[in-house]
Amino acid sequence: MEHGEVKVKSLRKALDILNYFTEKPLLGVTEISEYFSLNKSTVHNILSTLQAMEYLEQDEASGKYRLGIQIFNLSKAMGDNYSITKIAMPYMQEMANQTRERVYLAVPYRYEVLYLEAMYPADSVELMRSILGERAQMYCTGLGKAMLSYMGDVFVAEYLQRQELKGYTENSITDRDTLKEELARTRQRGYAVDDMEHEFGIKCIAMPVLDRSRNVYAAVSISGLATHFTEEHISEWAILLKKYINKIESRL
Repeated sequence: MEHGEVKVKSLRKALDILNYFTEKPLLGVTEISEYFSLNKSTVHNILSTLQAMEYLEQDEASGKYRLGIQIFNLSKAMGDNYSITKIAMPYMQEMANQTRERVYLAVPYRYEVLYLEAMYPADSVELMRSILGERAQMYCTGLGKAMLSYMGDVFVAEYLQRQELKGYTENSITDRDTLKEELARTRQRGYAVDDMEHEFGIKCIAMPVLDRSRNVYAAVSISGLATHFTEEHISEWAILLKKYINKIESRL
C-alpha cells in the first residue's frame, strides 16, 4: 500500500506497530522489537503509551498486548461515517433471510475492497463477527470485480499495471487479459461471480451500488458454500440483488 510523505517519524513507528496487530492479535515487546529492528525500550515506551490511551491492553497472564477498546470506537466511528451502511442494512437483512446466505457490503478503498458490514439470516447459528475495516483484493472477489467492472477503462488500466494477480486458489484469475474479459462479462450480465477464487468452497454473486452520477459507490454480495450456488439460485439471487440495490441507490 502506498503512503504519502511521512513527516513525523516517531508517529510512523507507533502506527506501524499498531498495524502489526492486524496480523497477529497478541504480541510481546521482544517480538515487536525483533520484527521492526527497534530497541526494546523504544518499543516498551510506545506500547505503554498506546496502552495508557486504551488503543492497546495488556494480557495479565502472558504480559503481551492486544488491541484495546479505542480501536473498536474508531472502527464504529468510521462505519457511522458511511451513510450507506445505515441505508443498506435493512435490505441486506431481508436478502440474508430470503437466501439463507451471508450478505456483505463493501466500498472501494484505493485498489482494494473495504468491508463495512455483514448480515446473516435472522435465525443463523453461525458465529457472527464484525467485518468492519477488513480488506480484500478486487480481482479475486465478487465485490471487487463488481466494482472494477464499472470503474472505467482508465482506472482498470492503472489497476492492472499496479496489481499483482497472485493465486489464492486454483480458480483465481492471474492473467490480466482474462481478468479484462471477466470484467466485460460482468458488466454485460450485470453481476459478478466469485467462483471460489478467493477462498476454496465459497462462492458469491455481487453487484455494484452506483451513485446519482452512475459512479461506483459500493457493492453488495450474497456469499455462501459453493454447493448452494446452483445456476438456478444464481439467476434467482441476481434478480433479488438487483431489486434491493435499486432500493439502496434510490436513497443515496
